[in-house]
Amino acid sequence: MEKVEDLQLGLRQGMRCLASGVCIVTGLGSEGERCAMTASSVTSVSGEPPSLLVCINKSATMDAILESSEHLCVNVLAAAQQDVSEVCATADLGDERFSVGEWEVDQTSGLSYLLNTPAVFLCKKQKVVSYGTHSIYIADICEVLLANEKQKALVYADGGYHHV
Repeated sequence: MEKVEDLQLGLRQGMRCLASGVCIVTGLGSEGERCAMTASSVTSVSGEPPSLLVCINKSATMDAILESSEHLCVNVLAAAQQDVSEVCATADLGDERFSVGEWEVDQTSGLSYLLNTPAVFLCKKQKVVSYGTHSIYIADICEVLLANEKQKALVYADGGYHHV
């Protein structure tokens, strides 16, 4: 083991060792503009109430969208959806992000979600905590959509995509 003096560098290098599921978070702006971004910092918070936590960098467009909206959607990606992750991780594509993958619109919230993905969580924002460079969103799950068949998961580790 080697001690890393630069803690920010150490954090980045150390987190590369942690495999994370890859998700697409979607939101809807106050003017009706759709937004989607790739996120690996998504986790469950509580079973009662059923809730998720999503961390978003404050410099991302998604942060402003979620700050002003009531709902958000988390799409858990399958291995076959790496192309969706890549396009949603590309800055400044805006609505072009929805040209890759099969998207549907939830009639209740107006949020876009992916078809043929292992799981979709339609959520209502409950709390936002600002910490350092990120906003931490806690949202109650309003609806869950699950795939009819088992799919390999898309994960991100050591700076690249993997399938498990």
